Amino acid sequence: MPEFDDVDRQLLRMLREDGRRTFSEMAPEVGLSVAAVKRRVDRLKDSGVIKGFTVQIDHTKLGWGIEAFVELSYTGTTPVGEIVRTAYAVPEVQAVFTIAGDPGALVNVRVRDIEHLQQVIDALRRVGQVTGTKTLMVLGSWTRND
Repeated sequence: MPEFDDVDRQLLRMLREDGRRTFSEMAPEVGLSVAAVKRRVDRLKDSGVIKGFTVQIDHTKLGWGIEAFVELSYTGTTPVGEIVRTAYAVPEVQAVFTIAGDPGALVNVRVRDIEHLQQVIDALRRVGQVTGTKTLMVLGSWTRND
């Protein structure tokens, strides 16, 4: 495992805030040359610490303003691969988290309105070996940027 220092953490923080930030913009903030910043970011990518660069989307502006987490319970013999496959069969599913204990998975969904949420929950109940659901609506969110 390569060593990571405070400069690496600063670079990661800056890239989390804006993945399009250039090496020239970051270099003066961390006190390194542009080439040194590029080498460090390349090392972070090559080591797997940086897995990719993404875009943050305002789903509300796209008409998908309701976010919820749905706990899915499965029969005890359902393999993890089957849990992920069945949840992803529903297009409104944004992410699937398999978890220890009961329930078997936590699914993040985005929908247009409450009626649409009900349709998505009904669809989740019909796929695979789902034995029960519990829905938690998101009222607000916060993400750590460091």
